[in-house]
Amino acid sequence: MLPQDFEVLSRLVKAESGLTLTPDKAYLLETRLLPLARKWKFDDLAQLTESLRTHRDATQVREVTEAMTVNESFFFRDVKPFDLLREKLLPALRVARAAKRHLRIWSAASSTGQEAYSIAMLLTECGAYSDGWTIDIVGTDLSTEIVARAGAGLYSSFEVQRGLPAKLLVKYFTREADHWQVAESIRRRVRFSRHNLLHDPAPLGFFDIVFCRNVLIYFDVATKARVLHTVRQRMPADGYLVLGGAETVMGISDSFAFVAELPGVYVPSEPKAKSPSGTS
Repeated sequence: MLPQDFEVLSRLVKAESGLTLTPDKAYLLETRLLPLARKWKFDDLAQLTESLRTHRDATQVREVTEAMTVNESFFFRDVKPFDLLREKLLPALRVARAAKRHLRIWSAASSTGQEAYSIAMLLTECGAYSDGWTIDIVGTDLSTEIVARAGAGLYSSFEVQRGLPAKLLVKYFTREADHWQVAESIRRRVRFSRHNLLHDPAPLGFFDIVFCRNVLIYFDVATKARVLHTVRQRMPADGYLVLGGAETVMGISDSFAFVAELPGVYVPSEPKAKSPSGTS
């Protein structure tokens, strides 16, 4: 790949998704985009790059961006965040929201839906939907195709073997040929839609808990801060943000504060007051 082509493609992917690609990842561009080049009848990646540079067709831009996003997920990934949800976050919020009995949870960058469905199964198992409680679970992802797959709730034998306890597989899935289908009772508790984390999440509404795990690691510091700021705008002061084990807000954003007794969990910070003009 020519350096100028890498520059065009990496800039486009960064602008559209926040994903930062370094030159050593040029092979990823070639591997994932060559099929798209052939689909659109281009002889090679250079011709696709030239088309994107000169015409910037919206469909091509979207499909190129989606092809470069990472869609790695599995049920109850890392376990600890789900333990904290059941043992700490949910009990605290059930007290705080006792009057309205309504919670909203956002699985941001939800990929093929395993995280969102894991949350729905956990809440069902612990009786969170009892006593008239309504809990909305919203899963969003950049990729239209991935959102459709998540909504279908159909997984291979390999996918259900990754993190899903056998008792939950038996209880909440049915066998469909060589795949497993999430039960309708769980699917109806989750709504999936396409959303780009670089865009304003206001149309999604407000959320008491946001799972935004294993996505910030692909962004540069400025993009991480931008995403954290917009997420904070959609949360109440007593909400919770759950990040991946390799992620943190420290040194990146003052929108959230670390909770020592809740590893990987952050709470919204109060906005800092601006100093009067002319003072420090």
